[in-house]
Amino acid sequence: MPRLLLVWWSMTGGTQQLAEALAEGALEERGTEVVSLRADQAHADDVLAAQAFVFATPENLASMAGMMKDFFDRTYYPVLGRIDGLPYATLVCAGTDGAGAARQVARIATGWRLKEIAEPLIVVVGAQTPEQILAPKRIEVAQLERARELGHALGAGLSMGIW
Repeated sequence: MPRLLLVWWSMTGGTQQLAEALAEGALEERGTEVVSLRADQAHADDVLAAQAFVFATPENLASMAGMMKDFFDRTYYPVLGRIDGLPYATLVCAGTDGAGAARQVARIATGWRLKEIAEPLIVVVGAQTPEQILAPKRIEVAQLERARELGHALGAGLSMGIW
């Protein structure tokens, strides 16, 4: 059964909500296994066991979250050259932009020679003040549906052998 590895990090709950919605969508497709791991729990063996990936991160200071960077730091070289051509997608939960984090993930995925199968899904929550940035997030239903649809598309592609 093809496996989708979803590696995520969340400090205020927004990215986690998006990751959970994506996983739900992927599981709608029979014949697809979803392994969802926080970035601090994911290892090179998890990457090597997957046939597709989703990297979900908040954007912090125009960058991916530090724990996502840590995940890539720990796994990059052990899997380099061993996952070429596999599909991936990116989720970013951002206060205002999200492009910086998405670019960082894309650069790493390019080094791994992964195939991007969708534009990064960037959800902007509009947090501007320190209080808003640090507050627990509540993602709108329409945004969660976008993540669910992306997950469904990934699951369908895996179960049909498209990627």
